[in-house]
Amino acid sequence: MRTPRALLCLLAVCATLTALLLGTGAPPAAAASSLPCDLYGAAGTPCVAAHSLARALYGSYNGPLYQVRRASDGAKRNIGLLTAGGYADAAAQDSFCSGTTCIVTEIYDQSPRHNDLTVEGAGGAGAADVGAPADALPVTAGGHQVYGLEISAGMGYRDNSTSGVAVNGQAEGMYMVTSGTHVNNRCCFDYGNAETNNLDTGNGHMDAINFGTECWFSPCSGQGPWVQADLENGLFQSDAGYSRNTSDTGTGPLPFVTALLKNNGQNHFALKRGNAQSGGLTTTYSGGEPTAGGYSPMHQEGAIVLGTGGDNSNGSIGSFFEGVMTSGIPTDAADDAVQADIVSVGYGGPTGSTGTLGPASEISLRATTSCCTSDYVRHQNDAALISPVSSGSSSVDKGDATWIVRRGLADGSCVSFESRNYPGDFLRHFNYRVYRQPMDGTAQFRADATFCPQTGKSGAGTSFASYNYPTRYLRHYDHNLYIASNGGSNAFDSATSWANDVSWAVGAPWAP
Repeated sequence: MRTPRALLCLLAVCATLTALLLGTGAPPAAAASSLPCDLYGAAGTPCVAAHSLARALYGSYNGPLYQVRRASDGAKRNIGLLTAGGYADAAAQDSFCSGTTCIVTEIYDQSPRHNDLTVEGAGGAGAADVGAPADALPVTAGGHQVYGLEISAGMGYRDNSTSGVAVNGQAEGMYMVTSGTHVNNRCCFDYGNAETNNLDTGNGHMDAINFGTECWFSPCSGQGPWVQADLENGLFQSDAGYSRNTSDTGTGPLPFVTALLKNNGQNHFALKRGNAQSGGLTTTYSGGEPTAGGYSPMHQEGAIVLGTGGDNSNGSIGSFFEGVMTSGIPTDAADDAVQADIVSVGYGGPTGSTGTLGPASEISLRATTSCCTSDYVRHQNDAALISPVSSGSSSVDKGDATWIVRRGLADGSCVSFESRNYPGDFLRHFNYRVYRQPMDGTAQFRADATFCPQTGKSGAGTSFASYNYPTRYLRHYDHNLYIASNGGSNAFDSATSWANDVSWAVGAPWAP
């Protein structure tokens, strides 16, 4: 059963927002119950949708966050919270999905509107979608191990029969927490208001946040990814479409990003972005609706979409941790309070375990061959290699050389290595070379990203056998990383120093 929440906000929440709205100084630290929808509700713009796989978005919420279905028998299970107003019970998912795989079949709306998202059907620009793998995006939030939603092309969620969502020029606001490390330039990684028939019904019939590197209207400044407004038939950075703000070059590869859109539905919309791990929000545009016809007033239809465009354009990729939609335009003060709460979550923070091959332990892998004992496994431009890392190295280099141990994606008795600074990306081999790539949920990826620890072949350290090529081991050769056999036709299979090259020292992580 889903548990209804109290209709009245807590006094602490109201007092916090009253101080913000009256401008009586910096906001005090948010109470434990002052979660995003409490904050927006106290400011007079209640949530009409609140979705997250990671945590509650109301202090009183104690219902399910999402539903998973396992492949072995088709059984389903709702994944709830550890405590009311708290974080997801990811261990329940791990137990239910042990020995098989699961997909996310439904994402529950925590608001009283019950605008739940299910896997999206076919639309004007895309075939019916599939559910996202439930274990593709493990992440730390609030000091707990939880999961986000990792969208690959062909995945998406939708609700075409909603309650309370803005229609026909009504005002609304929305935000999502996403990632700048898992993006592409395909249409359209959106969260927000869309058509109710999965078709493009014209200008102004959408009002959704878009995040990616697709530059619909040139010129765009920098390389992105950008927070844009998908208002249908265009991803808008301003009323002209193209960027009027040359300082908005995008977020770059920030692992966690707050993306925010608000629209009065008549003559004004605004875009904001922020680092979801620290700091405040930056307004990248605040001005008139697009000058082309059909956008002023807007013609929203009130469906909710996640991961695709309004007509199910589903070539995009993206990450989703949480998001809400409001009735009415939130105040800037309320937005700032919500951003402060998001930062307080500590998305991507330390796991609390280091230096071992236990699940969720953060590690660095050091080469043990005499030539290279200061070199560590790291990623660079998507490829895996070894290079020197020391206390004087940059924070980027230290992050690139830090990995989170996960249960093997293909076999729980083995391990997989998730990138510390690219959430949802794992070490996997392809044509024997090793890369850092986002987990797409396929059986092939799971096998390629699974390694089975053994006593080091040199007699020291640990060697990692490829799960699907068990005679091949994780090896450095000419500073690149391969899965290599002991002798063979490839240069990287050379028997010379093979035992040392496949033996690794598992140690404390370089990144804090």
